[in-house]
Amino acid sequence: MKANVQKKKMTGNGFLLLITIALFVVMYVAGMIVFADKGFAKPQMFLNLFVSNAGLLVIACGLTIVMITGGIDISVGSVTALVCMVLADLMENKGVNTYVAVLVALLIGVAFGIVQGFLVAYLDIQPFIVTLAGMFFGRGLTAIISTDMISIKNELFLKWANYRFYMPFGSTSKKGKFIPAYIPPTVVIALIVVVLIAVLLKYRKFGRKLYAIGGNRQSALMMGLNVKKTIFNAYVLDGFLAGLGGFLFCLNSCAGFVEQAKGLEMDAISSAVIGGTLLSGGVGTPIGTLFGVLIKGTISSLITTQGTLSSWWTRIILSALLCFFIIIQSVVASMKKKNK
Repeated sequence: MKANVQKKKMTGNGFLLLITIALFVVMYVAGMIVFADKGFAKPQMFLNLFVSNAGLLVIACGLTIVMITGGIDISVGSVTALVCMVLADLMENKGVNTYVAVLVALLIGVAFGIVQGFLVAYLDIQPFIVTLAGMFFGRGLTAIISTDMISIKNELFLKWANYRFYMPFGSTSKKGKFIPAYIPPTVVIALIVVVLIAVLLKYRKFGRKLYAIGGNRQSALMMGLNVKKTIFNAYVLDGFLAGLGGFLFCLNSCAGFVEQAKGLEMDAISSAVIGGTLLSGGVGTPIGTLFGVLIKGTISSLITTQGTLSSWWTRIILSALLCFFIIIQSVVASMKKKNK
């Protein structure tokens, strides 16, 4: 009896999350030990993981939602680039009010979500094909607006970008001066999104519907769930989060250009998968995705701190981890089938 209980625990969804958290802790502690002389152990270095990846975290939460349904969205990188370019163009070239420009940026994400959600949910077209078209469409629109980089010099936007929330803790400089750690508003927004999506998925009917559809669509239909409407809403929410993530991304870069956010969709997908979201659907949590993003950020920080390795090693290591977690997921899924 005890052996069966242990097996259930080991094949539970919490097992995947446990591996992700343990991996992050081991990687970060190793970095603190190896690069202690380069400031890796400073509180600000840890907070920088959130600062650099706030936009990615929001976008990855959107990917988590559609992946729970068994779908995918590879257009988010292009949507991010388009959002940044539109923000830059509207504020710098068109003289549009900052608030209006941000609203337009968010609506772009929602528009992508509505169109792609309709094609996937109601016309039953493969999500990969639909979002692949969205990826090319978004990148093409970005190039049509401008092929040159547009730097944002809008005072209010820069004020938002440069604002800091200072922490009561920090580090001491070589001269003995206390330097408080800080986070910008982008991090606060990203963490609020993670909490809201976690609550939505765990405690609201919409979240339970997503898991039911991802687990077994046929069973969800037999239970009387409106599968098409739920999938459509999932893509709309994903589109909104892509627009919001693009806005946060732009607050970091303060510019719009065609090549921006290339490969961001793969970073978001890999973060969700490393965080325990199954590609086949039915399993996933934004908390796991958060740690997936932190792992990606830690790899990037370790390589940057090391100094001699190419930045491409981030992609290589992330790809290896992605393969590792897909194998783990496959093993866990097969163990669950055996237990049934």
